[in-house]
Amino acid sequence: MKNITTAKEKLLKKVRSALLEKRDNPYPNLEQLPLYADNDELLEVIFAEQLMAVAGNFIFCEDEIHLIEQLLTIAEERSWHKIYCWEPALQQLLKNYEFPFFETDKDFDQAEAGITLCEALVARNGSIMISNANGAGRRLSIYPPVHLVVAYTSQLVPDLKDAFKLLKEKYGSNIPSMISNITGPSRTADIEKTLVLGAHGPKELFVFLLDG
Repeated sequence: MKNITTAKEKLLKKVRSALLEKRDNPYPNLEQLPLYADNDELLEVIFAEQLMAVAGNFIFCEDEIHLIEQLLTIAEERSWHKIYCWEPALQQLLKNYEFPFFETDKDFDQAEAGITLCEALVARNGSIMISNANGAGRRLSIYPPVHLVVAYTSQLVPDLKDAFKLLKEKYGSNIPSMISNITGPSRTADIEKTLVLGAHGPKELFVFLLDG
């Protein structure tokens, strides 16, 4: 036991010495190095390509009417009857065009799709950043088998660091307690290395992008 304690003490002493000893940064230019190669494509194009590469669905909407038309078409094709929306701003938009949805969690265990807004769209990896600061909370983007995201071109950013900058500008020091980055539908390959969508969340993801 004494030898083990002695070895442990020696290790801790080395760690303390290393922490106390100031050294020059061995990688001074690391933060300046771009994570991704330059790309002259529009952010909308980059995001759409990356989203579809991870089995997401991208739909550009010219205006709100086009958005509602797309939603109605998909809902009719899939025979959805229980679509949920809990964010006041998005609820008002849907009500303006008499789009049917559930605004409470009544029969939520039977939900077929959930419609939410988002915090940002990260173009480089086709990800959607969401938080619990909006009325959708934590459940609506996770529980229904289909997640429908309504986003705006002003929310498009190149990288993750730019998405966090948007959050900082929007919330200041009151950063939401839950921030998630969604990259495509939920997936796993834990069982016999076979990819399965919808294992731990929605099996389908749609992003409807509006100019604004």
